Amino acid sequence: MSQLPRPSQLTACPSCREPLEAGDNFCGCCGTDLSAPPGSAATLFLAPEGRTAARAAAGPPPGTDVSAGPAAGADPRTALGVPAQAAPSGQGQPEPRAAHPGAYGTGRACGSCRSGMIDEDGYCEHCGHAQPRERDHMEHELPGVAAVSDRGLRHHRNEDAYAVSTVTLEDGGPATVAVVSDGVSSATRPDEASAAACKAAREVLVTALPAGADPRRATHDAIMRAAEAVTALAARPAAPEPHGHDAYRHENAPACTIVSAVITGDLLTVGWIGDSRAYWVPEDRSTQPARLTEDDSWAAQMVAAGLLSEAEAYADERAHAITGWLGADAYEIEPHTASFHPDREGVVIVCTDGLWNYAESAELMAAVTPPDARQRPLECARRLVAHALDGGGHDNVTVAVLPFPLPLEGAGSV
Repeated sequence: MSQLPRPSQLTACPSCREPLEAGDNFCGCCGTDLSAPPGSAATLFLAPEGRTAARAAAGPPPGTDVSAGPAAGADPRTALGVPAQAAPSGQGQPEPRAAHPGAYGTGRACGSCRSGMIDEDGYCEHCGHAQPRERDHMEHELPGVAAVSDRGLRHHRNEDAYAVSTVTLEDGGPATVAVVSDGVSSATRPDEASAAACKAAREVLVTALPAGADPRRATHDAIMRAAEAVTALAARPAAPEPHGHDAYRHENAPACTIVSAVITGDLLTVGWIGDSRAYWVPEDRSTQPARLTEDDSWAAQMVAAGLLSEAEAYADERAHAITGWLGADAYEIEPHTASFHPDREGVVIVCTDGLWNYAESAELMAAVTPPDARQRPLECARRLVAHALDGGGHDNVTVAVLPFPLPLEGAGSV
């Protein structure tokens, strides 16, 4: 998209107040022409069903593999919540704009005005409306696990990622795996970091568990492998970013948080680094829910040290400053792992802070979790994402839902 002069640099869209990046010529939310001179009538273009609905419609149907074009022999019981190109293998250089292949190329008509064509930056050349990208909204459901991820209402891209899988153990029983990662927005290429972490961690878990590995050891090894994958990104040059969204970020290494959950029989194992979380929500809501992870964050440190109450700590502007992450500039990597034997039916909620910011405590998370979550995990994940969007959607939102115990029909099925 050509660079058009503007009398002054706008920081927010004059029509919808969406925050703007330096060099933006159109609002990525509503399509307003930002190059229009002051006082002129701004033109607003919206998709017929609204922006969020348009993004959801662009996502693949539940139960399909979002990693486009799986190689022969790929396990159909696996779903990666990132495009295949967004999860670099470490071989060769990434193609420009490879993280969002669905939004680029020529010859595509605009889904908003129906008359313009889409330029290489993913915007309509006629109306300027940003087109849905493959990673803006993703949904997957496998037996025993479902996941949904959404860009949210404020960010220009989705920097979260997830991976979900089902495997068969040595004894023939089922196991489910969910990995969720949140790219650190102040770092470079956070979307690549989260994608690489999920891909690497999932590969370790789906290999180790069927071979008889202890779930807690496998979880530890998976997070260490994820850390290596994210660290390796620092040695590779970044692909050009549309509209220079990364141009003003600090030149620090790609970084992300990670949280995982594994269910094997009557055992629940979680692992994490950072402030992405796992919750236990019992089906019988008269019993106590629980948060299964402890944040690596400034707020958590203040509470643990007894310096502030939880309410005081999370009200502070430094609350979400993380003290643990994956990346080349991370401190010593030491994954947290924990195992539980729930004595009742329920669901495990694995999520980024884009969700738990709107349901921070275990009690609040249980209150917004549908009562039929164990029977309808995908619908539960959708409703939890909708709760965050209705609350403001200030961040990317990703959630995986794992019913406990596993459904018997889940073993070895797709």
